[in-house]
Amino acid sequence: MIDRLLALDTFGVTLGLDNISRLCAALGHPERAFTTLHVAGTNGKGSVTAMVHAALVAAGVHAGRYISPHLVDLAERFVIGAAPVDADTLRRAAEDVLDCADTLRATGGLPAEPTFFDATTAIAFELFRRARVEVAVIEVGLGGRYDSTNIIAPLAGAITSIGFDHQQWLGETIEAIAFEKAGIIKPGMDVVIGALPDEARRVVCNVARERQARIIDAADGARVTKHSRSGPTAVIIQTPDDRYGPLSLALRGEHQLGNALVAVRLLEAARRRGVRVPSEAIARGLTEVDWPGRLELIHVQSGGPVLLDAAHNVDGARALAAYLGSQHPERPALVIGIMRDKDIEGILEALLPVVSSVVATAADTPRAIPASDLAARIMATGPSIPVRTEPDPQRAVEQAMMAGGAVCVAGSLFVVGVVREGLRRRAILR
Repeated sequence: MIDRLLALDTFGVTLGLDNISRLCAALGHPERAFTTLHVAGTNGKGSVTAMVHAALVAAGVHAGRYISPHLVDLAERFVIGAAPVDADTLRRAAEDVLDCADTLRATGGLPAEPTFFDATTAIAFELFRRARVEVAVIEVGLGGRYDSTNIIAPLAGAITSIGFDHQQWLGETIEAIAFEKAGIIKPGMDVVIGALPDEARRVVCNVARERQARIIDAADGARVTKHSRSGPTAVIIQTPDDRYGPLSLALRGEHQLGNALVAVRLLEAARRRGVRVPSEAIARGLTEVDWPGRLELIHVQSGGPVLLDAAHNVDGARALAAYLGSQHPERPALVIGIMRDKDIEGILEALLPVVSSVVATAADTPRAIPASDLAARIMATGPSIPVRTEPDPQRAVEQAMMAGGAVCVAGSLFVVGVVREGLRRRAILR
């Protein structure tokens, strides 16, 4: 089953809804069997998806969560209740979806081979239908308008942030990217927006107005008050509907304050539309959520702490840099691997001032810039910082740990996933 799915990855990114629409129609429209909440955004959409899902689970709702990409195991994409689906359940659903796609291709019902993301999205919908999920939180994979997830009719949704990423598919301007993200807006739905650039906000609001959808600015009438400056972030969140806290956010970083507010406002919007999620459950969603690989701190035996963060675009790198500057003034060693299609210099310019040394590495994918090329780019951007090259991410971390201080791993979820799994296999993740 995994091999059949991975074979579809050779078809790359194909934006459009024709294939996924035909596939789900042939499956009997599994995407219509449950209520959905849809989350888009350049950064923060995964964190918001995770917090919203955690709150629904805390409320006793039989909830599903679909995210992408995964760190290590494909099953991470498909969560029902508190855990990813088991291997047998995933295999059966995947085989049925892929068999349906093969039949459609053979009979002319599918004009092109489904992409990997088409297939995994259809599998998610089928898994949720079979499990009789009540509410599923669906994270957009890429953009919004032509993303495979966009065949759903959500009760409410969110656009967490809009910045530069994936310009080759979404456009070269903030306005163009905003238009693609706003593609998730359906007539009559509630849409929560985070702190968007003015030009992006105008585009999103115009699309909502045309579709008679209601925009809820997460910050409108709300206040987030911090109660500590070190350790877990203790906050009180006050909205027009309710008050939450003081509570300690489970996810690290100043940027998670904004994500938490978006998650709260989205849950409140869902509650107004009939989803049973009391205030206590919303608070638990913020304090109990588990979201690996995003400012995740791992304590390593006989070594310093290792901080894992995907930080795969400039805005993500700036958020990570702000966290390192405030919480790690000792300037940790950085292990970094970046994809070729990213703003490499922009990411490096954000991170190099807050680290002490760098080990350049690379994920095992053709999309990754080779470690030696990345090292050259690092030396050109920050000529005074010590740089080493180690193509294997796990060995790169071992090199960085030799100094005995903290290590930060960043630049790509693929690199973070490999490192995290390596630590787990060595039984030093605790």
